[in-house]
Amino acid sequence: MHQMKSEVRDGMKIDWDVPITMDDGLVLRADIFRPNDDKKYPVLLSYGPYGKGLSFQEGYKTAWDIMAKDYPDAVAGSSNKYQNWEVVDPEKWVPDGYICIRVDSRGAGRSPGYLQHNNHRETRDIYLCIEWSAVQPWSTGKVGMNGISYFASNQWRAASIQPPHLAAICVWEGWNDNYREASRHGGMVSTFRKNWQDMQVKTVQHGVGEKGAKSVVTGELVCGPETLTTEELEKNRENQWLEVLHRPLSEEFYKERSADLSKVKVPLLSAANWGGQGLHLRGNIEGYVGAASTQKWLEVHGGSHWAPFYTDYGLDLQKRFFNYFLKNEQNGWDKQPKVLLQVRHPGEKFVPRYENEWPIARTQWNRYYLHSEGMKLSLDKASKATSTTFDMMGDGLQFSMNVETDSLELTGPISSKLFVSSSTAEADIFLVVQVFDPKGEELVFKGALDPHTPIAQGWLRASQRKLDPAKSLPYRPYHTHDEKQPLTPGQVYELDIEVWPTCVVITKGYRVVFTVRGKDYEYSGEAAVLSNMKNPMKGCGPFEHDDETDRPPALCAGKLTLHTGPDHPSSVLLPIVPAA
Repeated sequence: MHQMKSEVRDGMKIDWDVPITMDDGLVLRADIFRPNDDKKYPVLLSYGPYGKGLSFQEGYKTAWDIMAKDYPDAVAGSSNKYQNWEVVDPEKWVPDGYICIRVDSRGAGRSPGYLQHNNHRETRDIYLCIEWSAVQPWSTGKVGMNGISYFASNQWRAASIQPPHLAAICVWEGWNDNYREASRHGGMVSTFRKNWQDMQVKTVQHGVGEKGAKSVVTGELVCGPETLTTEELEKNRENQWLEVLHRPLSEEFYKERSADLSKVKVPLLSAANWGGQGLHLRGNIEGYVGAASTQKWLEVHGGSHWAPFYTDYGLDLQKRFFNYFLKNEQNGWDKQPKVLLQVRHPGEKFVPRYENEWPIARTQWNRYYLHSEGMKLSLDKASKATSTTFDMMGDGLQFSMNVETDSLELTGPISSKLFVSSSTAEADIFLVVQVFDPKGEELVFKGALDPHTPIAQGWLRASQRKLDPAKSLPYRPYHTHDEKQPLTPGQVYELDIEVWPTCVVITKGYRVVFTVRGKDYEYSGEAAVLSNMKNPMKGCGPFEHDDETDRPPALCAGKLTLHTGPDHPSSVLLPIVPAA
């Protein structure tokens, strides 16, 4: 039996397994950490499927070990007993006068029900949890949401249905557009969706019971008191991979799982990661730009997907934001410029700089044309018509430009216009922006998950090239993904391709390289391994596009021809930022 328990530990009042009843009668379970007195405090709420009783250290051992080694301040000043993957550490918030609530999502951890992610039911659950929190005797009625990834992306949706007591959100590396960011890049299915549920969710599904972990703090089973059979567990969850695999076009399934940003009006801080290629980066930037909030801020950092959230830097940023909106603390947050960029330099060096908008207003949008003769990028159009053919499964074509100035900064979104023909009825285009140092070695950065990430990436399935003219911008084309227009082999097609935003400052002697490929980028060095990821990571992290159902070799392993010259001015639009 589930039973709520209350105790005082480490200076906090902790209520374990508090029942929160939904409007369909289902009871979710939450852990509540609060100051040990009878005063009222604002609430920080998170809702997700990773098992509130599973410690960060146990569930994500390699990620924890790397964080503790590389970011010692992230684990300092806390016993770390209550650490939980991608949510706040109550020991760092409760002493500052916050109540931290962790809700196990429907069907996960100690909350029963059918396990289904990001749908209307889940969004409604979050709304009800927020409103329940606001009227408890210990609550001031002001509720904020904070957390990384899953705990961030669901904030966009929760905010879009406008719970009356939701006062502010901090979306730390969280996607918004389910189709374009979380499931299908340019129309191609991301195999992250194949492995994520297996590795991170099924392991903590409600009903795993005795076959799963026990909380190191309470001794209770992380996945609830009952133990179901494998068949019962399978019946009790949606197979997310099959849903995504068999829905190649943008449809209601994806729209239900994405927020209407025009209805997001709550104060927000959107914190993105330059290395978040393949899942979160685009959502944080598009979310910031598209949200209807009049009080909104964007921060972009580097480093791993989880560590910066827990560091003194991340904590200070979050607390200043929430202190202002949840506690009415006049700390000057409202006067802070709207954009804070950690500007990326070689050697994992990041220099903070404030801006007033995104994209940066002083950006010089320079269109570089692809020259097949000499394989170079140039501001001048190619005068001679050329066509260059390559194997879709090969290493593609590289066009390069030498940095001739003392300093070159690329910061912002990127787009490309390519003229291509295919030997088959399809062409999957993979674009990579790379930088090579004066010795000829590729400059890679720690990505959100993969430690060897290129400067930027973009994708497009050519049969889904149709643009939405109302939503497209010169630097960010927007595809409808609502129909397939198969290619006629040998015919030339004009493609506008979105490349996710980037930031890098390089100096004379470096080279910028624009690569056109027919398969995923691969880093030339050693692959990296994380315990919570199924496959070794080779430069794209777990966000690869190699499923043969989605990319059958008969269509995707042919020949691709890139056309350049006066009639086919293939190009890339780069955001060059002059010094302020």
